[in-house]
Amino acid sequence: MDSEGAPLGYDAFRRTCPSHTVLEMLASKWVYLTVCALRRGRMRNGELARKLEGITPKMLTQTLRVLERDGLVRREVYPVIPPRVEYELTELGQNLAGLLSQIRSWAEEHAPDIKDARARASANRQDDMAVLP
Repeated sequence: MDSEGAPLGYDAFRRTCPSHTVLEMLASKWVYLTVCALRRGRMRNGELARKLEGITPKMLTQTLRVLERDGLVRREVYPVIPPRVEYELTELGQNLAGLLSQIRSWAEEHAPDIKDARARASANRQDDMAVLP
């Protein structure tokens, strides 16, 4: 087991470890993108929906609830009519956002490399299929 450097004996490679479930939550692209979007500051639901192209209202609601439950996002409801709700990252969420932004930057920088590799792999598969009898 590789739990070197893990605090309090946590080991994400073990399926029963609580850190394993944290990684499962973080593996959601919508969790990832929502945290990155909120890094710039407070946003309302509609602003997030416009920023996160392709997210459905249901998925946005579910994602925000998960992030709030896990202490990464704070939800503030203002007592006005119509109700106004804003979301912002907690200190824990800001800490995570820094890491995720680095990964996002890496993905944006290396997207052409990945795209080229995929095209080569696809061409190789087509060449292999042409050789088969």
